[in-house]
Amino acid sequence: MGTADSGENGLKGLATEISACRICLEQPKGQPLPHEPRPVIQLSSAARICICGQAPGTRVHKSGRPFTDPSGDRLRDWMGIGPEVFYDPDKVAIVPMGLCFPGLDHKGGDLPPRPECRAKWHDRIFAAMPQIELVLVIGQYAQAYHLGGDRKRTLTETVKEWQTYLDAKRTPMVLPMPHPSWRNNAWIRKNPWFEAELLPVLRNKIARLV
Repeated sequence: MGTADSGENGLKGLATEISACRICLEQPKGQPLPHEPRPVIQLSSAARICICGQAPGTRVHKSGRPFTDPSGDRLRDWMGIGPEVFYDPDKVAIVPMGLCFPGLDHKGGDLPPRPECRAKWHDRIFAAMPQIELVLVIGQYAQAYHLGGDRKRTLTETVKEWQTYLDAKRTPMVLPMPHPSWRNNAWIRKNPWFEAELLPVLRNKIARLV
């Protein structure tokens, strides 16, 4: 299926298919999506960087544009780029594990990414973007997909091994990261190596690839 989707025309066709996707309403695994689908994704035939996070939140669902929230501000700061680069599809691709906002749980937090997305779309998406050289895998769901059995027991243990993953003979390179949510402030304070050691390497790689 990846071969059929490759190239600029194939990628546009894939984007059109994704925009019309209703599988989580019509063929859901478990409870259906509690609202109309609105896939939020930034595909690219040129970008060498791909951000793979969890799923759109309420603000992104409303805007239809990825990371239009405080988490996006922090992520762009981590990467050392501004919105003009971040939202340029020739520079950055953005592929969350759940393409639509999954809804809220009873505590008001975001539900996990819908499993239908990974099963139906992700292998095709990444086969259609063979030019990607670096994937930022943000959070446990993205790490499970992109690292598979190489993922460690916890997110912290996985992110601590970031240099090992970068040094591995992977194509594309994979860099595990925590979610840039402000809810993770305590995690960042508790793990000062993240800002001191990982972020300078990340910014250097981003500067080279954009």
